[in-house]
Amino acid sequence: MRRLLVVVDMQNDFVDGALGFDGADKIIPGILEKIAEYESNKDEIVYTLDTHFDGYMDTQEGKNLPVPHCIKGSEGHKLVPALADALKDKKSFLKPTFGSLELACYINEHASEYSAIELCGLVSNICVVSNAIIAKAAAPEAEIIVDKALTASFDPKLGAEVFDILSGVQVTVR
Repeated sequence: MRRLLVVVDMQNDFVDGALGFDGADKIIPGILEKIAEYESNKDEIVYTLDTHFDGYMDTQEGKNLPVPHCIKGSEGHKLVPALADALKDKKSFLKPTFGSLELACYINEHASEYSAIELCGLVSNICVVSNAIIAKAAAPEAEIIVDKALTASFDPKLGAEVFDILSGVQVTVR
């Protein structure tokens, strides 16, 4: 059996753009090391892209988070340059909200192939937690893993609390 690495929303707008925050860039070297580890083991790597459109402010998310970000075709929507080459040939999932149903379907189709599914990226208490729970539902027999050092949040308190929540739903937190 193989492992799956899911790199969540490592986009310009979350690192130094519209929703960028201190510390977001500090996880990039560790994610690059994790990608190299998975590649050397011939494990699978995919990534998500938070993806919005011109009418973002009229969406439910836009009404609650009124900061246009990750608009498809913008610089903010692109992967951070440091990860672009490492992920260029990997499967991607565009997601219009926090969790990706397309990713869930993909994981579910291949669930019997995975011994573990590991998630890293941004933002720990929003998109990482959403996709970790989706992965758990899609592949209930795979170990779901989130490494604290490979995710970050704009809110340190929520960023720390999310690891307790993940542990409570049987996600391995390292």
